[in-house]
Amino acid sequence: MKQRIAIDMDDVMADTHAKFIQLYLEGDMPRYTLEELKEKSFHELFDENEYDAISKRVYEPGFFRDIPVMEGAQDVIADLMQKYDIFVASAAQEFPNSLREKWDWLQEHFPAISWHHYIFLGDKSVLKTDYLIDDLARNLHTFQGKGLLFDALHNRQDTQFQRVKSWQDVANVLL
Repeated sequence: MKQRIAIDMDDVMADTHAKFIQLYLEGDMPRYTLEELKEKSFHELFDENEYDAISKRVYEPGFFRDIPVMEGAQDVIADLMQKYDIFVASAAQEFPNSLREKWDWLQEHFPAISWHHYIFLGDKSVLKTDYLIDDLARNLHTFQGKGLLFDALHNRQDTQFQRVKSWQDVANVLL
């Protein structure tokens, strides 16, 4: 029996931060450059009102449908599927439009992953896989298997878990 890996979508398979950058730069008079937005998290740059304005965009129809694929994700996940059972574990109930949009996104960008392996949930502590790749340390804290923290600007201070900085790092660890 193959070992199992659960993979988060946002900021792991899908480059959600890049989508927020795009929306911010398309907005009214952005104060920060693309370079600044790639070096610091929105929490570090924005005051509470600015942060609320950009973060509420996740509630808009279409937000989750056209997020770019994280560089290297498709190739490495295809390789992982040769050795592991792969599941996509994503919090989809929090945002009303995300369930269908995430489903469609997966069908387009990862058609080899069967819909039987989509897990849309709110609490990842219920996952019973050998590995979880996630960008949020809070999900890894309650996970019973081996957690890999996918590097993101918002988790730079977390040091409790093995960090993978890219999909190539994931391949190096798991392949």
